[in-house]
Amino acid sequence: MKKIIQTNEAPEAIGCYSQAIQSGNIVYLSGQIPLDPVSMIMVSGIHSQIHRVFNNLKAVAEAAGGSLDHIVKLTVYLTDISSLAKVNELMEAYFTKPYPARTSFAVAALPKNALVEVDAIMVM
Repeated sequence: MKKIIQTNEAPEAIGCYSQAIQSGNIVYLSGQIPLDPVSMIMVSGIHSQIHRVFNNLKAVAEAAGGSLDHIVKLTVYLTDISSLAKVNELMEAYFTKPYPARTSFAVAALPKNALVEVDAIMVM
């Protein structure tokens, strides 16, 4: 059994996927890129993009009845791996210890030319 999670506080899906799916006590949050949920326009600059992505993830987590504290795993995709230091710095504004497990990748490109994308797994 799966439950679809949807919120207007995060960008609507730009393809054939859901913002998140809950199965039992696990919520799988789709990758978030730095689109403003109201205008659906990409914010600019890596600093603003990272903040927007974490705010989008937060909105989806809350729509599922959880919070960023319930996230156990993050996957970070960056078009420039040197931006990982900035991700580390800004994560501290959104997550507390113990931090979620995380995997980070450098990728050639992301949807809509985003600089960063993050997906997550949350346990309720």
